[in-house]
Amino acid sequence: MKKVVVIGGGTGNFVVLSGLKSFPVDLRAVVSMADDGGSTGILRDELGVLPPGDVRQCLVALSNSSRLMRSLMNYRFENGGLEGHSFGNLLLSCLEKITGSFEKAVEEVGKILFIKGNVLPVTTHQVRLKMILNDRTVLEGEKEIYLSQKISDGYKSIFLEPYAKANPFVIEEIMSADLIVLGPGGLHTSLIPNLLVEGVSEALRETKAKTVFITNLMNRKGQTTSFKASNYLNELIHFIGEDIFDFILVNDQKPAEELIEIYAEEGELVENDLDGKRVIKASFLGALEERNPSDLIKRNLIRHSPDKLAQELMKIVNCL
Repeated sequence: MKKVVVIGGGTGNFVVLSGLKSFPVDLRAVVSMADDGGSTGILRDELGVLPPGDVRQCLVALSNSSRLMRSLMNYRFENGGLEGHSFGNLLLSCLEKITGSFEKAVEEVGKILFIKGNVLPVTTHQVRLKMILNDRTVLEGEKEIYLSQKISDGYKSIFLEPYAKANPFVIEEIMSADLIVLGPGGLHTSLIPNLLVEGVSEALRETKAKTVFITNLMNRKGQTTSFKASNYLNELIHFIGEDIFDFILVNDQKPAEELIEIYAEEGELVENDLDGKRVIKASFLGALEERNPSDLIKRNLIRHSPDKLAQELMKIVNCL
């Protein structure tokens, strides 16, 4: 069975993992530990735990347990002292406190959810993502970076504080992988943070695995404004140290014009300017939720289809 390692953050990893889960592959999810927003940020600050949010999403994506258990992990309290917290985040944080190890906590929740594969934090060090813009503004944490409207004007540096070493199991998985998948996901908040961890980029350069980059569907205004597919690719190459990508998956299906207009406040479609044998162009758009057509959340409007991505990735896996 071929080993597929998926590297990124919560939502992007969720899409890829939930699609691949149905196929005969050995899955590994490598997750950024830079998240500091919402429930995750509060738990980090108040309990001193590692950020559980993105890991929780990956665990749910790989889960073979009942729909009820998956819903329980994602359940978010709506009022009271726990308002805004998800049950899964609390469970992971409690288990980390009890066992003294975030990795052990993830392992135990994986058993509860009967997950297929493993979920690995890219580092077990407490880190904060920081960015210094060209105007010398310092953005403190992933949340500030995510909300910034000025990044597309240029930045001097992006780094983790303190300097973090990779989880040794992550390096082992990268080196023994058959296929590595990066993306989709927030460029500065989900993908690059993994590459800033010492040892990860080096392992990506040295592994014999084939490597796939899945381009985003949409740009985020103020961060990747007017970015084309090549801009994303070149940013990743800069942090990895060389162009390692054997395949690049690009969506060539245009959403309905009304959806683009609704999304315009947040960003525009990523234009593809890449070509060549390694560029795979296909329809990767997911279907809209039919159950609630009059109350669509923006993040659900234009999104990747887990099934379509998985089918294309499996074509690659089957040729390895």
